[in-house]
Formats: sequence, C-alpha cells, structure tokens
Amino acid sequence: MFIYSVTISIDKDIEKEWLEWMKNTHIKDVMNTNYFTDYKIYKIYSAFHGDDPAYSIQYFFNTIEDIENYQKNAASKLQKEHSDKYTGKYTATRTILKNID
Repeated sequence: MFIYSVTISIDKDIEKEWLEWMKNTHIKDVMNTNYFTDYKIYKIYSAFHGDDPAYSIQYFFNTIEDIENYQKNAASKLQKEHSDKYTGKYTATRTILKNID
C-alpha cells in the first residue's frame, strides 16, 4: 500500500472555510478520479508550523501507476483549483509513502 500525503499550512483566518471546502469539494473531487482507494485527514499539532494551523490529507493507493496516472491526468487541474481559491493563504508539500510492514 502507498500513501500520497499532502501537508497544508493554512492561514488561520480562513481555516474553517478552507476545511469545509476541502471536505465537501476538493477531497471528493480527488477521490472521484478513482486513483485512490481511501483517504484520511488529520490536524497537525506541532510547533514546526508556527501560528497557522496545518493539516495532513493522506490518500491511499495500490500501485505506483495509480499515482503516476493521477499526476499525469488529474493533479494539475485539482491543484490549480485549490491554488486559485486560496492564493497566498497556504503552503503545501506533497510526499509519496510506501508501507514497509
């Protein structure tokens, strides 16, 4: 199993609006691409993120081909929608993880 982990630090003034949009729109759109089998969203509690809240959205997928196809066919459009809506109000990092147990 693999995880596509997206960590986002969001401006605290728009946290509630952003979180609702993520849950009700963006994550659903990502899942509707059918490249992922499930997802989890976590709030990060860490001094490394300063005053702004941070979240980790973890999308689960089965093969490297799934994430390659997602990145090739869907990621740019979905990331642009997020960027257009929240320009200057967030930072994001993306990581691909593989379960080794």
